Amino acid sequence: MTALKLRVFAVFALGYFVSYLFRGVNLGFAPFLTHEMGLSATDLGTLTSLYFLGFAGAQIPGGVLLDHFGPRRVTACVMLVAAAGALVFGLSHSMGAMMVGRLLVGVGVSVCLGGAFKATAQHFPVAQLTFVNGLVMAVGGLGGVAVGAPLSWLLTLAPWRTVSVGLAVLTAAVAAIIWICGPRTRDTHHQASVLEQFKGTAHILRSHAFWKTATFSAFTQIVFYAMQSLWVGAFLRDVTPAGTTDVASRAASLVSVLGGAFIVGNIGFGALARTFERYGVSVARFSGVTMALFVLVQALLAARVPLPAAFLWAAYGALGGTGILTYAVLAEYFPARMIGRVNTTFTLVIFIGIFLAQIAIGAALGHWSAVDGHYPVVAHQAVWTGLIALQVIAAVWYFMPSRRTSAAHHAMES
Repeated sequence: MTALKLRVFAVFALGYFVSYLFRGVNLGFAPFLTHEMGLSATDLGTLTSLYFLGFAGAQIPGGVLLDHFGPRRVTACVMLVAAAGALVFGLSHSMGAMMVGRLLVGVGVSVCLGGAFKATAQHFPVAQLTFVNGLVMAVGGLGGVAVGAPLSWLLTLAPWRTVSVGLAVLTAAVAAIIWICGPRTRDTHHQASVLEQFKGTAHILRSHAFWKTATFSAFTQIVFYAMQSLWVGAFLRDVTPAGTTDVASRAASLVSVLGGAFIVGNIGFGALARTFERYGVSVARFSGVTMALFVLVQALLAARVPLPAAFLWAAYGALGGTGILTYAVLAEYFPARMIGRVNTTFTLVIFIGIFLAQIAIGAALGHWSAVDGHYPVVAHQAVWTGLIALQVIAAVWYFMPSRRTSAAHHAMES
């Protein structure tokens, strides 16, 4: 890897790490927000979900800006919005102001992954992109590790407000690094206008082939990220067997195990998918099987099967990201000129789903009375059972034989 390529990878992967860190930081903040601000489960779910709403809403215009001005300028400038959002969040004393801060954070980091993929596409050969982009995802996944035990430890040294302000400073610093160190590359072929992009998105949303391919994956990604970014912490604290000492510390450690396994899974399953493809197993089939295994792991966790917790949560983390292979699967069913909009649409569906899921999970838990901030085991099991049922229904449709390829071409011709 040349010095330029290494620099491109390093600065943009760092930006995605910050994006991922914000995604799950409320997992560590949750007990303090509940105690200090008096937030209910519904309030907490709504507050956290606004990151995903801001992220989703900025996807299409963010993509147009990336194509027009290049990843260095757009990523660096838009990340300053996230820095401002983190500052507002940390300094606010009302639910409304904190919601504004969280929304700004989502908007501000919305281009970090797209900017990274754009930059790597400009500086790496096509044959290396799957591996390099997997590494970018892995570096981002370190944010999932950081919001576990490291964040838990940090919150024993400093209040959550101070940590939030520190994140604002970190974000501004990373934005400056990207601005200074990122390559000054700009596309000469600009994408369509925002209006035309939205028209393309509407066209894809009417495609049966899109929903047939994407629904199961979208549900698994929605569940994984909704849980990892907030509710898995509450599950671990509330469902930990009686008599276990230092529940909070154990929960934080398992969150880090989950995050570490997610990193390994992003790299490993991507490579395995291509290996199996050489033996006649399609990426769609491989992805479907790994997503089904992810649902099985959820069932084992919800049923409290007496298997080692570290093993189960490592499996949850490793398998939870395999639905991302659907981006590659969709590329097989749609013409090349549509892939950018297909990917954007798929991301929109996932992040809007996470936004809704976090609110719904909080509202569902709110039907049970919390004791000292803890919900009964049956409350968590009811939530997980409902989510598993939705994924099973989506899995049945996914594995049903159909003419997805011809359906896709028909949708594109209409």
